[in-house]
Amino acid sequence: MKVTAEDMGVLLLRVPAGLLLMGHGAQKLFGWFGGGGPEATGEMMTALGYPQGRLMGLAAGLGEFGSGAGIALGAATPLSSAGLIATMTNAAVSAHLSKGLWAQHGGFEYPLVLATGAASLAVHGPGKLSVDAMLGCERKGLTWGLAALALGLGSAAAVLALRHRNTTPAEPE
Repeated sequence: MKVTAEDMGVLLLRVPAGLLLMGHGAQKLFGWFGGGGPEATGEMMTALGYPQGRLMGLAAGLGEFGSGAGIALGAATPLSSAGLIATMTNAAVSAHLSKGLWAQHGGFEYPLVLATGAASLAVHGPGKLSVDAMLGCERKGLTWGLAALALGLGSAAAVLALRHRNTTPAEPE
C-alpha cells in the first residue's frame, strides 16, 4: 500500500480531533482530565434544560467518546461523523450559542469547527490509514457526507427538542 501526502493529511486531522473528543467524553463519563464526571455533568445538563440530566450527560459523554474513537480510528466514518455532528450541535446550541462565536467568550467556535470537520471527513473519507480502509468498507463522497450531516443534525434536533427553558426568574429566598 502506497501512503500519500493526502493519506497522512487526513490522518493528522482525524487522530488529534478524535482523541480530543474522546477526552471530552471521558471528562463527562469518568471525571478524567479535570471533568466533573457523571454527577457534575448531570447537574450541568439539568441547568441547560435537559430532562434527566444525569442520563443526558451520560449520553453526551458516550456520544463524544464513541464518536471520537471512531473518528480517530477511521472506523464507521459516516456514522462516527454523524455522532460528532450531533453532540457538537447540541453543545453549540445549548451551552455556547448565547455567548457568540468566539471561544474565548465561551462561544460556539470550537463545536462548529469540530462538526464542520466531521462533515468534511464524511465526504472525503478516512483515508488508507484507517480501520474502514483496512476492512474494505470505506464509505465516502457527497452522498455519505450529506447523510452524516442529515443524521447528525436530525439527531441533535430531536435531543434539543427535549429541552425546556426556565423563562421565569428564580425567586429570591
